[in-house]
Amino acid sequence: MRAFLHEVVAAIKEGPALVVAAATEARMADHARKAVLSEGDWLTFAQIAERAGFSASEQSDQPDTWNKDGLIFAINYRNVDYFPGYGLDPTSFRPIKALAPVLDVFQGKKDAWGLAYWFASANSFLGGRRPQDLLLTASAEVLAAAKDEMAGVVHG
Repeated sequence: MRAFLHEVVAAIKEGPALVVAAATEARMADHARKAVLSEGDWLTFAQIAERAGFSASEQSDQPDTWNKDGLIFAINYRNVDYFPGYGLDPTSFRPIKALAPVLDVFQGKKDAWGLAYWFASANSFLGGRRPQDLLLTASAEVLAAAKDEMAGVVHG
C-alpha cells in the first residue's frame, strides 16, 4: 500500500488527472487483494503454529524460515503476514513439497501478491481451474502451468 501512496503523491505533483488514475488504481488493487483473501484459506503465524503444534520458540520463526527458504510465500495485508493454506499439508501444516518448484519458476518475476493472484485465478493451461485447487492433486500440471506462464506468448 505504501507504494500506491507514493504513486499518489507523485501523481499530485503531475496533475489532477494523474491523481484520479492513481487513486483508481489503488482502489482496484485493494479490491483485488480483498478478493484473494476472501477466496482462499490464508493463515497467520499464530494459526499455523497452533495447528502444527509448534513450541513457543518455533512459533514465530518457522513460517518465516520456510518463506526465506522458498518453501512457501506470504502476503502482507494491513501489516499482517498471511500464508496460503493450500501450500500447507492439511495434517502436518508444513509446506507441501509441490509448492517450492512452482515458487522457483516465479523467483524474481512475481512478488507475493503476484503469486497469490496467479494461484487464485482460473488458468487456461489447467482447463479453467485454479492452480491453488490443484496443487495437492495435480502438482505436475500446476508446475507446467507456471512454466507456461513464464514462457509467455511464443510468436512464430
